[in-house]
Amino acid sequence: MTRLFKQFIFVALLLPISLASLAQIKVGSKAPNFTLSDQNSIQHQLSDYEGSWVILYFYPKDDTPGCTTQACDFRDAVKRIIASKSNVFGVSLDSVESHKRFADKNNLPFSLLSDESGEVSEAYDSLNNFMSFKSAKRNTFIIDPDGKVAKIYLSVKPSTHSQMVLNDLNQLQN
Repeated sequence: MTRLFKQFIFVALLLPISLASLAQIKVGSKAPNFTLSDQNSIQHQLSDYEGSWVILYFYPKDDTPGCTTQACDFRDAVKRIIASKSNVFGVSLDSVESHKRFADKNNLPFSLLSDESGEVSEAYDSLNNFMSFKSAKRNTFIIDPDGKVAKIYLSVKPSTHSQMVLNDLNQLQN
C-alpha cells in the first residue's frame, strides 16, 4: 500500500468519530426521548418521567467488573436517589434477558434498559462503535423535570460515581 492510501484509510476510520463529536449532546439541550424495555420487559419512555429528575447512566456490559461495581454503587445509593425525587436507569446494549440475570444476581432495585440496537446510546453520544464491536460508553446524564440535560458525566469512575451524582443532584435541585 502506498503511504497516501494508508493515510486515507486512517482518516476514513476517524471520520465517523469526528462526525459524531459534532452532534454532542449539551447541558441545557432537550434530552432525546426513547422507548426501551427493562429487565422485566416493561417499556419506559423518557417522556413518561417529565416532572421528575432522571439519572440515566450508560455502561458497557452486564456482569463485568467495572459495570457491576457501578451498578452496585447506584444500588447502594438508590434510597437517597429516590428521596431526592429522582429515578435512576442503567442503559447498555445487552438484552432484556441479560439485564434480568444481572439485576437479579446483584439485587438491583432500578430498571436496566436494553438498547440492543444502540440507537439510544448513539443519541446520547454514548456509543462505542469499533468495526463490528459496539458497546455503550460509561457516561451519565442528569435530566431535569423539564426534560433538559442538567449535567453530563463522561467516562466516569464506577466506584464513586453515585455520590458525585447525588451531590450534583442536590445542588441542581436547590
